[in-house]
Order: sequence, then structure tokens, then C-alpha cells
Amino acid sequence: MLILCRIRCPHFDHRIRRLNPCLNMASYFRKTSPIIHAFVIFLLVCSSSISPVYSSEPHNLHARNRTFRPDKELQKLKFIRQRLNKINKPAVKTIQCPDGDTIDCVLSHHQPAFDLPQLKGQRPLDPPERPRIYERDGVMMTAEVEEEEEEHVQLWRMSGETCPEGTIPIRRTTEQDMLRASSVRRFGRKPRRRVRRDSTSNGHEHAVGYVSGGEYYGAKGSINVWAPQVSNPYEFSLSQLWVISGSFAHDLNTIEAGWQVSPELYGDNYPRFFTYWTNDAYEATGCYNLMCSGFVQTNNRIAIGAAISPISSYHGGQFDITLLIWKDPKHGNWWLEFGSGILVGYWPSFLFTHLRDHATMVQFGGEIVNTRPGGSHTSTAMGSGHFAGEGFGKASYFRNLEVVDWDNNLIPLPNLRVLADHPNCYDIRGGVNGVWGHYFYYGGPGRSVRCP
Repeated sequence: MLILCRIRCPHFDHRIRRLNPCLNMASYFRKTSPIIHAFVIFLLVCSSSISPVYSSEPHNLHARNRTFRPDKELQKLKFIRQRLNKINKPAVKTIQCPDGDTIDCVLSHHQPAFDLPQLKGQRPLDPPERPRIYERDGVMMTAEVEEEEEEHVQLWRMSGETCPEGTIPIRRTTEQDMLRASSVRRFGRKPRRRVRRDSTSNGHEHAVGYVSGGEYYGAKGSINVWAPQVSNPYEFSLSQLWVISGSFAHDLNTIEAGWQVSPELYGDNYPRFFTYWTNDAYEATGCYNLMCSGFVQTNNRIAIGAAISPISSYHGGQFDITLLIWKDPKHGNWWLEFGSGILVGYWPSFLFTHLRDHATMVQFGGEIVNTRPGGSHTSTAMGSGHFAGEGFGKASYFRNLEVVDWDNNLIPLPNLRVLADHPNCYDIRGGVNGVWGHYFYYGGPGRSVRCP
């Protein structure tokens, strides 16, 4: 299976559209931006020249209480500068891309994960043994990595540019990214929320397929990629797989990967490849992508957080990505594979509590945030923005869903269940056949006559 397939049911057409090439240039990243320096100078001038205006009239009391506080703004900018210095590492090569991204090629042992005390002075691990797969005759075989011609699945790669061996591509985080966030101090993290599988929490709505009640050591599935409308800068729409353990309380452990549209996080509406992890139900640990110390990237061709291209179109070509997450039987780390045989990296086992052993649930599906603008349901779409009943070429899908068992074997899903917590807004329909194995269609438009 290729990294990204153009699908015309039931046959696969492996042609890939190409976009404008990225422009390559060698440089070292700038630790601070002129915008911050200029703003700091502005604040200092303001702080020395502005004094409160006093009046005996009552209506001026409120104005006096809103006196500009440059000290707080300076603290905020100082925090942003310190955070950027942790996230953005010195680059040996830089690639500027047409979507506005800057990709820094960073020495692999200088990436954020190696700021952790447990990894200080170390280098990324060698690839582990991959899970064995079922052949049609039922015999277990070891998955072989093909020396394949790599497909260009991200905008920054359209020219064939890549980072040198021994480095990894990191999407540069800017001060604009952080200033755009609803909370600067929680930048790069999901909102704190009470987490439950079977209902919404803090406006998060889902349409998912899941298995639970067993011991799971990984999961695999293919997802077609869309660019759903996100109607509010502080909402998002994503499609992903979750590897989960814990009690859906403060000790919840999750490993997550998929694609998402998040204007708040990225400043645009491109679907982007992302990862996430937490060991305390999104409270204080974990983050998206490489925005904190955690995930160890080993690949120099895939940039986590970069835009995916091409994408699916309604009643047109369908393009999907295949993701595999599994636990290395030897060292216990959780590895991520993108496509056919392309290892992206791993989450060290010490990041987790429950997931140091195994997962107790695996989920696949879509999630959106509903801020209820104007008191109505959001019009942010999930997946293609069309309901599951429209089927292939119109609705979003997950296909060839599998889990990894205790003996490192990829096996079909046992007892797949499907759940949509707001079926009038986003729904889901599952099935099984000889080509797609276990699959489901899912998604919807959000606000409509059915979803006021």
C-alpha cells in the first residue's frame, strides 16, 4: 500500500498531483523575531509616557480600571520568546514553502525530545521489528519494507527537496502562531476537558469506531484526506486514530495521529498530518507534533504538522493515508509508521503510565469542536462535510482497520462498534468486505435543518 493513494473504487490509480516547488535556502533560524523586538520597544515607550487620567465623573472610573498594563504584555512576550527558543532548534538547512511554512532541518539528536533528562546525550533508536501480517492463506508473515519510490504527500516536498541524512524536518513555530492561540501558556496542547468516550465534553463531538475490553499493542488504518470547513478560528476538525489506556479520568493515557484542520494552531485551513500524546487526560502533559519534549522523530522526509497534498474531492479522486502505531516488543516504545514502511519515529515508553504495558481501547474516527456561535450548533464540518450514507467519493471513510495483538501480529478488528454522539450533525455507518476489511463512513456538515 502506497503512502497516499488516488482511489477510483475498486481500483487504485497511483498518480499524484504536483504543486509549485518549495524554495530551498540554507540558513540558521532566528531565535527571536524583529516583531517581538519592535513590540517590546513600543511597550517600553508606552510604559514611560502613559499615565492614568483622573476625573471626578463616575464614568471615568471604569476607564481608569482598564489602564494599559505593559508589564503584563512584556511578561507574555518574554514567555513566548523562551518557549520559541525551546521549540525551534538551530537548523543546518531551511526550506521555505508556498503555503507559508518554514521547514528547519535539525540534527536528529538536537530535536526537542532530547531535552528530556532520560534522553540527554542519546541518539534516536534503530527501527524495531514490525508487526507480522496475515496473508490470504492465514499464514503470519513479517511485513517487508519496500524500497519504494516515495510519493510526495506534503506541500514542502513537492520539489523533491528533503532534509539531509542525520537531520529531521521541523515546521518552525512563530510568535504569530503563539499570539494567535486562545491561551499562550497552553499553546500546542488540547484544551483541558473531562474526557468520556460516549459523550461530548467542552463542545468536542465525535463519530468513531472503536474496540475495547482487550489488550491492544497497536492499531492500523487508512483515512481519506479532506479539507473540511472550520467556521471559527477556535474550532478544529480532525480525523485520527487513538491508542488509549486509563480510566477516562485524570490518569488517561493516549497516543494519537491523523490529519487535522486547525486555524488556531496553524493559521490556515490546510489539512495537516499531526500527532498528539498525553498521560494525564490533557491536563499538563503532552502536546501536538514536536511542540514539546516527547515524540522522537527518526525520519528526514515527513514533517509532522506540515500540509498534506493532494486531498480528496467530492464525487472525484479520493486520496488516503495509512497510519500504523505499535508497541516495540523489545524496548516497549510506541512507534509510528506513515504509509508503507516509512517510520516517522516513536513515543518513549517512559512518557506514559498505563501505556507502558498495553492499550485497553483503540478508536478511529472524526472529532470537531463546537463553540456554539450565536447559540446555534457550529457549521464546522467533519470529514468531507457529508453524511455517511452518501458513500464512496462523497463521504469520509476509514478502511482496513486492524489492531496489533500481544504477539506483535496485525489482526482484523474484533467486534468493531460505532458511535456518533450527535448523529443529526455527524453520523457513522460501519461494514466489512473482502477488499476494505473492517471499514466505516462518517462525517457531516454540522449546523443544518437536521442540526439546528
